[in-house]
Amino acid sequence: MSIINPSGKEIFSVTTDFCGTPLTLEVNRVGFRTTGSVLVKYGDTVVLGSAQVGTRPVVLDYFPLSVDYEEKFYAAGKISGSRFIKREGRPSDEAVLIGRIIDRPIRPLFPKGYRQEVQVVASVLSMDPAFRPDMVAMIAASSALMLTGTPFDGPVAGLRVGRVNGEFKAFLTGEEREASDLDLVVAGIESGITMVEAGANEVDEQVIVDAMKWAHEMMQPAIKLQNELKEKVAPAEQSYELVLPNEDIQKEVDAWVEGKFGAALRKDYPERNELINEIRWDFHEKMAEKVGEDYAVQRDEYDEAFTMALHKDVRRGIVDDKKRPDGRGLDEIRPLSSEVGVLPRTHGSSIFTRGVTQAMNIITLAPLSYAQIVDTMEVSDGERRYMHHYNAPGYTVGEVKRLGSAGRREIGHGYLAERALLPVMPSEEDFPYAVRSVTEIMSQNGSTSMAATCSSCLALMDAGVPIARPVSGIAMGLMMDGDTPYVLSDIADAEDFAGDMDFKVTGTEKGITALQMDMKVHGLPVEILAQAIEQSKAGRAHILEHMLTILPAPRDALSPYAPRIEKIKINPEKIGAVIGKGGETINKITSETGAEIDIKDDGLITVASPDGDSIAKALQWIKSLTEEPEVGKTYEGKVVSIKDFGAFVNIFPGTDGMVHISKLSDQRVEKVTDILTEGQMVRVKLMEIDDRGRLSLSIKDAE
Repeated sequence: MSIINPSGKEIFSVTTDFCGTPLTLEVNRVGFRTTGSVLVKYGDTVVLGSAQVGTRPVVLDYFPLSVDYEEKFYAAGKISGSRFIKREGRPSDEAVLIGRIIDRPIRPLFPKGYRQEVQVVASVLSMDPAFRPDMVAMIAASSALMLTGTPFDGPVAGLRVGRVNGEFKAFLTGEEREASDLDLVVAGIESGITMVEAGANEVDEQVIVDAMKWAHEMMQPAIKLQNELKEKVAPAEQSYELVLPNEDIQKEVDAWVEGKFGAALRKDYPERNELINEIRWDFHEKMAEKVGEDYAVQRDEYDEAFTMALHKDVRRGIVDDKKRPDGRGLDEIRPLSSEVGVLPRTHGSSIFTRGVTQAMNIITLAPLSYAQIVDTMEVSDGERRYMHHYNAPGYTVGEVKRLGSAGRREIGHGYLAERALLPVMPSEEDFPYAVRSVTEIMSQNGSTSMAATCSSCLALMDAGVPIARPVSGIAMGLMMDGDTPYVLSDIADAEDFAGDMDFKVTGTEKGITALQMDMKVHGLPVEILAQAIEQSKAGRAHILEHMLTILPAPRDALSPYAPRIEKIKINPEKIGAVIGKGGETINKITSETGAEIDIKDDGLITVASPDGDSIAKALQWIKSLTEEPEVGKTYEGKVVSIKDFGAFVNIFPGTDGMVHISKLSDQRVEKVTDILTEGQMVRVKLMEIDDRGRLSLSIKDAE
C-alpha cells in the first residue's frame, strides 16, 4: 500500500547496502515546496538534503551556488554548552569546513556559464554517535540536486576513510579514529575522483593512493542508488541559458591577441601581471573605438573573452612548449626566501616568501587553560590546544576590500595548515602550552595555504616549540590535454585559473601530514592523482631543504616574553585536595604565589608565571597537598593525637600515620606523653603501608 503525503505525492524510498549498513533515500515525506529534497537514513543518522533553485534570471559574473551544512544539537541529544547561547547560531568552524567539503566536489559538476541561483542545505536531524554524519550529508546534498532538473552532472558520493591495523575502513567509531594514522575524505562520481582531503600521521604516499582507490570503489553503491532514485522520480528538466562569451566576440578577441601573448609574456609575475594589464587596457581602448557607443554594454563580454584567450595561451604554452607563464619548467619551484625572529616582542615569528606569495607567521604561547573549547553537535568537551588562524586582506591581491571576520576560505586555509603541523606537535605532557599560530598573508600569487604551513613551521621552531620534525608544503597543478596529463609543481595564480586541478600536500621527510585536492574537471582516475602525489615529493623536499638553512631545529630556549610553565602529575583522586571546598585552596595558592594553575582530569597540573619563584612556591604547595606516602622516606610531621599505645602524626594534608609506643625511642617508654605532646613537630620514617593503606611510622628509625 502506497503512502500519499498531504501534497498528493507518493512517499517512497530506495535502499542499498553501503559499507555494511543499509542506506535509504526517501522522498516526499518532508520538504514539499523545495525544488528537490531527500531524507537520507544510515544507521540512526538521518540527514535532510534540500536544494532550491531560483526562478528568476540572475545577472552575475559567477555561479551563485551556496552549500551549507547545518549542525542540530538535538540530533545528538545535546543542548549547547555555551552558558549564554542555546539556539544554534553562526556555524562552528567544523560545520563551515564540512560545508566546504560538500561544496567542492559539487561545484565543478555544473556547466560553465550556468548562472541560476542554487542553494543546497544538508541538515543533520538525527546523529548515530557511532560515526560522523558528514559523508551522509554529502550524499543527501547530491541526492537533492539530482531531483532538481538542473544540469548537475552528478551524482556525487563521499567516504571518510581511516586505517586501523593496516586495514582501510569507512564510518569509523571515535575509538577507531583515535587509533587511525589516516583521516582521508574522498568524493567522486562514477567515473573518477572529484575531491580529496586528508590529515595523516606522516604516512607514505602509496598509502594515500591505495586509500583513494579503495574509497572510490566502495562509494559506487551510493552513486548507483542516487541514479535509481532519479529514475523513479523522473524530475522535469529546467530550462536555462548558459552565460558564455559570444562566439563571434571570442573569435574577434582571439584574432586581436594573436602575437601579443606567448613568449612575450613569459616573465616573472610582477612584470608579467603589469604587461597583461597594459595589453588589457590597450585592448579595451581599441575595441571601444571599433565598436562605438554600444561597447559600454558589451565591455564585460569582451573582458571575459580576453581572459579566456589568456587562459588558452597559458595551457598552450604548457602543452606545446613545456613552459609555464613565468618561464619555469613544469617541476621548477619559484625563488624562496625566509626569515625568523622578525618581530621582537612576540614568542616566535617568521616570514616565508615563494615568488610573489608571502606569509608572515606569529606564534603565541599560553597556559593550557587558553585552549579552545570545541562545542559542536559531535563533540562535547573537546579542546583545541593548537590553533592556526589565517588572514588575507584585500590589499594582498591589490584590491580595495572591506575588512571583516574570517570567511569560509580563510577558515579552510587555516585548518589545512593546522592539520599539516598537528601530527608533529609535542604532547601536552612534554610541552604544557596552548599554542596559537596566526598567518598574516602579505602578498598573494598562488598557494598561500602552503606558504602558511611553511611560515608556521619556521615560527614554531623560532618559538622553541619542540616539534618532532619540520613540515613543508607545496601546491601542485594539472593540465589535461585529451588523455595526457601535465603535472605542475608550485602553481601560481595564472596556472590555477587556467588549470584542471589544485592539489596541496604537506609532510615531513617521513611522509604526508595533510592533503587537499580539488578538480575543475569531471573526475580524474587515481593513476593521474598518483602521478601528482609522486611529483610533489621532490618539491616538498626542495622547500624543506631551504627552510632548514634558515633554522635547522627548534630553538633550545623560549622567548623571554613567553610565560614559563612547569608541570606536575598527581593522583587524580587528589585533585579535590588541590581545589578545596568551593575552590578555596586553589584560589589561595594563586593569590599568594601569583602563579596561574590549570588542572586536567587525568591529574596533570600546570603552573604558569613569568616569575620562577612563584612557580616554585606553587609547586611546593601542590606537592604538600598531593604527595603520596613512600616507604623508607623520612617526613616532618605534626602530632595530632596521643593514645596509650602510641601517637598519630600527620605527615602531609589528609595523610596520618601511627607511631607505636615501641617506635618512639631506643629506650623503654612507659607513657607516650613522656615523649610527645599534641601539636609537637617530629621527624618520622615511614616503615610500612599495610594492605588496608594504614601507615606505620617510626621516630627512632628517623634519627
